[in-house]
Amino acid sequence: MSNWMDGFSAVADFQVVIMLVLGVLIGMVVGALPGISATVGVALLLPFTFALEPLAGMMLLLGIYGGAVYAGSIPAILIRTPGTPASAATVADGHAMAMAGKGVQALKISVLASCIGGFIGVLLLAFFSPVIADFALGFGSSANFMLALFALTIIASISEGRMVKGLIAGFLGLGIAMIGLDTIQGFPRLTFGNADLISGISFIPLMIGLFAVSEAFLQVERVAKLNLKMKPEKFSATPSWFRKLMPSGILGSAIGFVIGIIPGVGGDISSFVAYNESKRAAKDKSKYGKGDPRGIAAAESAKNAGTAGALVPTLTLGIPGDVTSAVLIGALTVHGLQPGPTLFTGSPDLIYGLFIGFAVVYLVLLILGWFGTGFWVKLIESVPPRLLWPSVIVLAVVGSYAMRSSVFDVLVMFLAAILGYIMVKGGFPLAPLIIGVILGPIAESGFRRAMIINDGSFRWMLEPIPLVLGILTVASIGFAIWQAVRRPKLIDKADQLNKADEQSSDDEQSSDLAAEYNDVRDDHPDDDSVDATAAPTSTDDEKGTR
Repeated sequence: MSNWMDGFSAVADFQVVIMLVLGVLIGMVVGALPGISATVGVALLLPFTFALEPLAGMMLLLGIYGGAVYAGSIPAILIRTPGTPASAATVADGHAMAMAGKGVQALKISVLASCIGGFIGVLLLAFFSPVIADFALGFGSSANFMLALFALTIIASISEGRMVKGLIAGFLGLGIAMIGLDTIQGFPRLTFGNADLISGISFIPLMIGLFAVSEAFLQVERVAKLNLKMKPEKFSATPSWFRKLMPSGILGSAIGFVIGIIPGVGGDISSFVAYNESKRAAKDKSKYGKGDPRGIAAAESAKNAGTAGALVPTLTLGIPGDVTSAVLIGALTVHGLQPGPTLFTGSPDLIYGLFIGFAVVYLVLLILGWFGTGFWVKLIESVPPRLLWPSVIVLAVVGSYAMRSSVFDVLVMFLAAILGYIMVKGGFPLAPLIIGVILGPIAESGFRRAMIINDGSFRWMLEPIPLVLGILTVASIGFAIWQAVRRPKLIDKADQLNKADEQSSDDEQSSDLAAEYNDVRDDHPDDDSVDATAAPTSTDDEKGTR
């Protein structure tokens, strides 16, 4: 209790509060710009924390972290351009809702789910971080490989109806992930003598090209006038609306936090996994990918819970949970603090201040995000179509170049845009390719390290954690195959029911016409103009007249 009181006192400092709010505002701007990831934002602002007190500096960076991870969904929803890699899972349902005139509702779902995930993640971080860190420490190379393999099985689920094309896209992503130096021996692969390829394909230019610039190409091709249909219908957050979203939000938060604590995995994967599991748990799956609020809630809550999860190994073991938390480790060491178990005993006011301050970050984010949704929609509406997509391309070029100050990354972005354009035109889903790129290095390094440690034997697959993950992988594959086999039967059954309903409707209309005919005969028994021998029929013209 004394540690919590010290934490509250530390956060109540005026400088800490100002840095916290400022960090959230900067983070929202950073995340809303396509390609400028949370890592870039935290790294750019890191030098400004050197003159601040440790907690104030950390709250500035955590505010940027939380704000940028959330705000990546803003362009993902409004213009189908993920602001950050973790927001790629939000594109399908979020943009579909925006195009259906529900942009404000989609943005409110995003900020609400993000803050729910963030709050739950921070609570779990604060109360269970030592225990969870010990558990995550048991994830060796074999467990990391099996986890990556299990995550790869979601390609089949998110490609429902296009499984073969989804698998092709996933394998293409795995191939792209292999470009560069060998993860174990450092031997160059698939570089073709090009020095720029030795470091591999940078993920951010690849993602920007696949999602943002390819969409710009498609929009330029399709229309002379952009029609985003951003006029929102009247919307109010009713209790039933909250109840509908809460299961997906809670499920996504739990999945995001657990995956986030595994070093090197992070929110990029957790959002896809949570989206997939939410879809599996739903009774009605037909709307997923076409504008289902539950898909947004699951993906957004998972990615923000993953930010808190990534801090578990960062603070308790000194092992970065993701790239951004590695930058946060640098911020701590600059102030003479060493992340690890001693941090909890040597600086409890800082640790518990971080817990409380990170929770306040999501409170500030909820207020600013909830009341700022209309602003983002009006901003998109006010931008002329002839300026919007060229502006997206310009920002994409800037974001691709900013990561490593490399012209080659800009070239990668444009090549990825051409690839994304061809894939969309050919009916290939983009998400499996991204999943393959993310999970490829994790799966490869985990498998090879496990084989090296066990002298080429596969006995590591019988260890408890890999065995459980292996069973889940087999079950996931079996479920996907069962769905693929069952889907055509369900479609045929639905077609039969629709035909039966149409026939029933025709029979009812014919019956109505016959009854009307008899009524006329009863009212006019001597009227020769009514042919008693004529059989009443229900033609299309008669139906239209009626």
